[in-house]
Amino acid sequence: MTSGGYDPNQNPQGGQPYGQPYPQGGQPYPQGGQQFPQGGPQYGQQPQYGQQPQYGQDPYGQQPPPQYGQPQDYGQPQYGQQDPYQQPYQPYNQGGPAAGGQPGDLLNRFLARLIDYVIAGIPGAIIMWVITMVLGSNLVGNIIGAIVVNALITAYFVLMETSQGATLGKKILGMRVLPPEGQDKIDYVTSLKRNIFVATNIIYCLGGIASFVLMIYVAVTIEQDPNKQGWHDKLAGGTRVVKG
Repeated sequence: MTSGGYDPNQNPQGGQPYGQPYPQGGQPYPQGGQQFPQGGPQYGQQPQYGQQPQYGQDPYGQQPPPQYGQPQDYGQPQYGQQDPYQQPYQPYNQGGPAAGGQPGDLLNRFLARLIDYVIAGIPGAIIMWVITMVLGSNLVGNIIGAIVVNALITAYFVLMETSQGATLGKKILGMRVLPPEGQDKIDYVTSLKRNIFVATNIIYCLGGIASFVLMIYVAVTIEQDPNKQGWHDKLAGGTRVVKG
């Protein structure tokens, strides 16, 4: 040893760990493909000299990070297990006929209304003849007769819909009237609203013209609506005429 100088015995050689002797003579160096022993203690359990950690096992005891582009599975449900935060699939409502039956078409509804007018009109004509015989065929007799007869015809529609769910004409053609959503049955006010164009006939002379115009409007709105609801059905809160 030289004081203050460079001591080659105290400095490790290049690539040789400090304090580790050179391999003894005759001791072969590690073959190709064989790993050198680890230079320092591993975190956790240290593998023995020459022992390689198993494939896929992290020597530090930690899981390997996910590969690039691979989604992480935080809280990801297993195969066949439903995600508790995921709502069940609900089909999109495309609009179309509402539940309760197939809507009655315009032609059948017109024929049913025609049958009802014949059924209610026959006794109404008899009553009108009696009134004109008593009061005479004058303005007063005609006004009173029109009020009574058209009031009875309107009452026929209202009473049949509220008690039977359909008039005789609709029953003959296999149709019925459904109440608006949220109601168990059609009440008197609802039925009177959907038959308002019939009640306008009570007004002498002008009532007949108004009723005819309203009936045309009813036919147009029924044909244009996907659920075959006329303006009188919507006026009544959403009544519907369906088959069955």
